[in-house]
Amino acid sequence: MKFSNTDFHLMRWSIAAISTSVLLSGAILYASIKYADYTQKDRRVAQSQMNDARKRLTMAREDRENLSDFSKEYDVLKANKIIGDDHRLDWMEGLEKLRNQNLVIDFRYNIAPQKIYAPPSAVDSGNFDIHYSEMKMQFDLLHEGQLLNFFNALRRQIKGRYQLEGCTLQRVETADGSATAAGVNIKAECSGGWITLKNRNTPS
Repeated sequence: MKFSNTDFHLMRWSIAAISTSVLLSGAILYASIKYADYTQKDRRVAQSQMNDARKRLTMAREDRENLSDFSKEYDVLKANKIIGDDHRLDWMEGLEKLRNQNLVIDFRYNIAPQKIYAPPSAVDSGNFDIHYSEMKMQFDLLHEGQLLNFFNALRRQIKGRYQLEGCTLQRVETADGSATAAGVNIKAECSGGWITLKNRNTPS
């Protein structure tokens, strides 16, 4: 079939309309694809924001629970006089009460001034400085069991944290091998110290 100029003249408006429709359809399709991509991107951003919000909410709940737990532990440590200032007078009062219980024949002690504690290996103490008050003790004992009973009573009855480093024991005998008149069979020397935590943010 052949088209003449007359036929083309008659069909040109139809061709123009079809061409316009094709162009409009292509433009609409392109715009739809772009809009779909934008919508997907926006949805991913919204999903990411929602996930971040959920994580922050979960972390906030965990922090609140941890704060509650830490607050209880902090209160216990403070009540036991492990957190705070030097409690030298309390320790001395507690030691004199132990003396009256006659757990050992006799004992003497010396508490050195408080200083910053430097542990042998690194310790993460958070926002606290570790203080150490060295206390050396000398004992007159009837037998070794008295020493164990003394330190068990010290830990139970005196608030604070005493770290026993070690003890040396020496048997005491008279020239004839009998016990001394005071009943002292063993002399012991023990070293250690009271550990106190001091919050760096607490005013001096």
